[in-house]
Amino acid sequence: MKYFFLSEGWAVARVWASDGLWQITAWRRQPDIQRMNICLVEQNELLWLYRVEEAVLTVEVKPTTPVIASQTIGQVVLKRLMSAEQVIERLGTAEAKCQLQNIQLVVQ
Repeated sequence: MKYFFLSEGWAVARVWASDGLWQITAWRRQPDIQRMNICLVEQNELLWLYRVEEAVLTVEVKPTTPVIASQTIGQVVLKRLMSAEQVIERLGTAEAKCQLQNIQLVVQ
């Protein structure tokens, strides 16, 4: 698995694999990209952790609202996705929050 952090108000657009732009017809499915329930708070901005499958090499992200789009860059391409070790290092040096849906799963 690979990981990246994405600011609140941004969403995944296009995705690339080793053979180029992700083709749903060729892969017969969407790429596996999941937002985790962990976020960092940096300068009052929420950065959500996303998990992507190993086949994904590059992810393009765009703002989801026109207000954010007018105040920021129109799109960003993430070429260096993180390993699990890099995520743990980053979480260790930041103010991290975890949203728990079921506390009993953690305490057992």
